[in-house]
Amino acid sequence: MKRLVLPALAGLLLSIGLISASQAVEILRWERLPLAVPLVVGQERVVFIDRNVRIGVPESIGEHLRVQSAGGAIYLRASEPIPPTRLQLQDVESGALILLDIAAEPAKAGQALLEPVRIVEGDEPAGRRRDQAGDSANADEEPGPGTQTSTARRTTPVSVVLTRYAAQNLYVPLRTVEPVAGIVRVSLRRNLALGSLLPTLPVRAWALAAWRLEDQWVTAVRLTNTAARWLDLDPRALQGDFVAATFQHPTLGPAGRSADTTVVYLVTRGRGLAESLLPALAPIDATVNLPPAAAAGQPRGATGDEK
Repeated sequence: MKRLVLPALAGLLLSIGLISASQAVEILRWERLPLAVPLVVGQERVVFIDRNVRIGVPESIGEHLRVQSAGGAIYLRASEPIPPTRLQLQDVESGALILLDIAAEPAKAGQALLEPVRIVEGDEPAGRRRDQAGDSANADEEPGPGTQTSTARRTTPVSVVLTRYAAQNLYVPLRTVEPVAGIVRVSLRRNLALGSLLPTLPVRAWALAAWRLEDQWVTAVRLTNTAARWLDLDPRALQGDFVAATFQHPTLGPAGRSADTTVVYLVTRGRGLAESLLPALAPIDATVNLPPAAAAGQPRGATGDEK
């Protein structure tokens, strides 16, 4: 972890009266190591991060730490001493995590006010980061004719990157999820009807979350066995327009067991899951298009007059 204060910048701001001498901005570089942000009880400390983040605060300190976020800035104020505690900042768009180690102590006599903190990325250029498979994204290469500068050239298929990212978000601790440039979480209808997804199996399906990368979507769908027998899961049984489909587990245990639930990751192109499902078929009415005698329950061909 590297710390540095920008005295030149602070001096410039001082000269125009924007900040006081006690408010030089401390720069913390995020290099995947927790960043220490000390607090003083009763004093508010501002952390500039310049991105939209969710803040994870442990319940044990929730009553003693006020946390507010607005416009890329986080405002921390401790009302009581707080032992060393770790906060998680998660980028809403990419899912990337930044870890802050905070601790609040009572103010000491003559102690200066804490300066604001600005968190910046480490020295590694963003274009040289590797995707979750360890393959270089080569985002900093010159685009060729007809290509978009925002689309990175990948050696790993987008469907694989999306599926791996979704699985990690659901099954591993958030702090271990590697960010992938370009992946954004998309809104998903919680009441999405999925009865036509696996019509041949006695399962209940529920859409959990969805992400998008370039022109492809991945949707995580929870599957729960409703039968008292083991079920084999085969992607060929899925009904819909999918680029790829991956089951977290190959089988489902009988209903009521710990193994009766799993997740399937469905990758679609150009549209989300709701537009890629097959329409559900209406129940067949056995009386439609039948002769009146048959509809009344008489054998076909019978006239009602016996010879």
